Amino acid sequence: MKKIGILHGKESSFPEAFVERINAKKVKGVHAEPTLVDELMQGESSGYAVMIDRISQDVPFYRAYLKNAALNGTAVLNNPFWWSADEKFFNNCLSTKIGVPVPRTVLLPSKQMPPDTSAQSFRNMKYPLDWEKMIDYLGGFPLFMKPHAGGGWKNVYKVNNFDEFFRDYNETNTLVMLLQEAIDFDAYFRCYCLGGKYVRIMDYEPRNPHHLRYVADHKVSKALRDQMHELVLRINHALGYDFNTVEFAIRDGVPYAIDFCNPAPDADVNSVGEENFEWVVENAANMAIERALAHKDGGNNLTWGHFVQDSVAGKMSSVSEAAAPKKGKVSKAKK
Repeated sequence: MKKIGILHGKESSFPEAFVERINAKKVKGVHAEPTLVDELMQGESSGYAVMIDRISQDVPFYRAYLKNAALNGTAVLNNPFWWSADEKFFNNCLSTKIGVPVPRTVLLPSKQMPPDTSAQSFRNMKYPLDWEKMIDYLGGFPLFMKPHAGGGWKNVYKVNNFDEFFRDYNETNTLVMLLQEAIDFDAYFRCYCLGGKYVRIMDYEPRNPHHLRYVADHKVSKALRDQMHELVLRINHALGYDFNTVEFAIRDGVPYAIDFCNPAPDADVNSVGEENFEWVVENAANMAIERALAHKDGGNNLTWGHFVQDSVAGKMSSVSEAAAPKKGKVSKAKK
């Protein structure tokens, strides 16, 4: 029996529907359940062929558990080793190499020194930094400032001048922050990508109240939606994520990837809506079943992105390689 587990916290609607959908399909030799974490002995199997991770970003114990499970052959979605290494600034840097438009961005050192460090710890850093040079590079105010690793719109600031920038920067304590060009967008989209091939482009309005963000209806061309579809695949093939969302802000017809490091994206029916919820449940179930049927006992069943694969091979990821679709049917973008 190939067991599929889902590791989750307080969320209920997606995990419960996911398990129910897989078992309703009655695929011979495949069974889904909420993950049960037993006593964790080093080097021992978790007993799961596939596991969906929805919570380890908040629980370090679970991240260690998943790495051990992956070592023993579990196909953990998303790869816990890459997820531990990933962060937003690197993703932006990688995007400049694979032909994905992104806002101009700089990385800021933490306002406060990290614990157990001193001024000597920063002896290699230029001081003072040329703030005006960075602001000029970004195109001037307004700008967005947000953590280089994090999510959920936590510690995100919009700054309109130097006074606001220094005021808000002083509140960030030991967080390492991105300072990013503000894209004055005409339309905004949030896109699921599952299994490196299932894509759903969702009209989205981040300026609306949370429960109304998915009711937008942006009038853009099919060609633009097709371009976003291709960019979603390019990003996720480069990063190697099995379950992720990509957000695009459209300015002058150009889709800028704003946020594309969301390995445990919102999938609650009360926020994404019934239609999007149905799509993600069905396609997440299909993805997990496919991985269970392809599972090799004791083997490496993780997904590794083109960046890691090419690094091992000693070459830089190219636009064409990162954009190459995986084998299998690619779902149509939402019209």
